[in-house]
Amino acid sequence: MIRGVFVSLLLLQFFLCQSQNVQILLGPEEIGENQAWTITITVNNDRLRSYDNFPDIEGFHKRGTSSSSQTSIVNGQMSSSQSIIMTYVPTKQGIVNVPPFKMKVNDQLYNVNGRRVKVGPPVQSQQNDPFRSFFDRDPAEDFFNRGTPEFVDIKEEAQLALTVSSDEVYVGEGFTATLSFLVAENNRAPMQFYDLGKQLAEILKKIKPANCWEENFNIESIEGEPLTINGKNYTQYKIYQATFYPLNSQPVVFPSVGLEMIKFKVAKNPSFFGQNRQEDYKTFYSKPRTVKVKQLPPHPLRDQVAVGEYKLQEKLAGSELETGQSVVYDFNIFGEGNISAIEKPKTENNSSFDFYEPNVKQSINRDNGRVTGTKSFSYFMIPKEPGTFALKDYFKWVFFNPKTRKYDTLQSEQVVNVIGESQKNQAIESNDLGSFYDRTDATDNQLKSMATTNWTKITINILIGLLLVASAYLVFKK
Repeated sequence: MIRGVFVSLLLLQFFLCQSQNVQILLGPEEIGENQAWTITITVNNDRLRSYDNFPDIEGFHKRGTSSSSQTSIVNGQMSSSQSIIMTYVPTKQGIVNVPPFKMKVNDQLYNVNGRRVKVGPPVQSQQNDPFRSFFDRDPAEDFFNRGTPEFVDIKEEAQLALTVSSDEVYVGEGFTATLSFLVAENNRAPMQFYDLGKQLAEILKKIKPANCWEENFNIESIEGEPLTINGKNYTQYKIYQATFYPLNSQPVVFPSVGLEMIKFKVAKNPSFFGQNRQEDYKTFYSKPRTVKVKQLPPHPLRDQVAVGEYKLQEKLAGSELETGQSVVYDFNIFGEGNISAIEKPKTENNSSFDFYEPNVKQSINRDNGRVTGTKSFSYFMIPKEPGTFALKDYFKWVFFNPKTRKYDTLQSEQVVNVIGESQKNQAIESNDLGSFYDRTDATDNQLKSMATTNWTKITINILIGLLLVASAYLVFKK
């Protein structure tokens, strides 16, 4: 009688839980130091499309996530559930306070109450004792877990895939490579990631091409995203994603790489309280990929131009300037491509303007498999001559557009009117160093003997002779 009531309560709780669409269930209130504690998200009769990161809990370490799905038919009606389980392991014995937290599941926010978890000494696995008394038995264990479970290996519907956004690009043109683990919607084999950080470091050593500039999307948390391939629904777990820009025309080769996953064998006759799965390992391998790289069409600047889709945004304080007064002009290039490789437009000083080295600022956005951004060049310029000037004569930037397969030029559309006096004369005066320096420019720089006259030589010789006579007189007198 007691056993029947107990089973009825369990079944009632089970069907009440099934009636709810989304559940977030916490693990037990007491575990051993060698046991795991879990938080489980379950979606009934719907797909688990998205969910927030599981909380960090002081006193627990995250060990990883696993997923499972189930379909059942009761009285001719089909029901299904999909679960994501985060496993925590305790760091020491004691009381662990799990604070209340919020999680967003399928774009809906749920409040989860906290819990105090007592972590006790390690639990010894109990052996079957045929001499246990009836009162020491667990009726649920007797009912649901009879004998040693038998585990079977279920064929998985999953694969490790390395995909590229394009199979052929130009030198300097970007393409995005994504390494992801794909799990089909009808997969019934429970799996979870294993030591992903260490594995990923080794994988990236193999697949990062040496002849490319890399823009890494820096995936910090791996979350499932729905994806449809050839009419089949998958959940995609992106492991690594980056956009590469070939630096030369050598093909970009991505070799096959392997990812080891934890794959669980499931009990042939599952029970509510028995062990329903057994941990095992399987390595999944991606297929090698090659991206062909083409040279840019002939052009005098072919080895210097940037490649991408770019536009110009310019900024000038006003269209009327005054000679001798500095003004700031911003030449902003924005669009999709290798923003870091954009070089400044070339300008040269002339009789009408002085241009100074620009201040450079760039911003790069990596999102949805695309790299976009802006590179800004802020120039100080001083007009020296009055008149009307089109700045396109001074500011031009050439690039190659891979979509149109043509070279294009971004040039200023600003036309300025310069007023004031000419600065040419002032420039000449500021450079006048005086008549002495003017004579040095006009003087021959060849070495010549000093110019002297004959009477100078005669005078010097007479003085030398008198000195010799006086010296002789003094000597002979002594």
